[in-house]
Amino acid sequence: MQEASIGSLIEDIFVILIIYYVIKFVMQLFLPLMARKVVEKANEQFQQQYQQNNHSQTQNKQSEKPKETKNVGEYIDYEEVE
Repeated sequence: MQEASIGSLIEDIFVILIIYYVIKFVMQLFLPLMARKVVEKANEQFQQQYQQNNHSQTQNKQSEKPKETKNVGEYIDYEEVE
């Protein structure tokens, strides 16, 4: 059975710290690029939905017929008689 030595423990900690800082550095480089891509993609989808919605509303307004107003008579206000 092998025992862990202080030297191997320090080496493992050193490797873990190097990996941590490399990942941190890479994330600082690529995270803003990825965030920008996500925002651009969301903006494109929003514009497409807006254009589709706006286009369908203009078609609905053009195809709608003017609504007839029903003439049901005068409004009479009744009062109670005691």
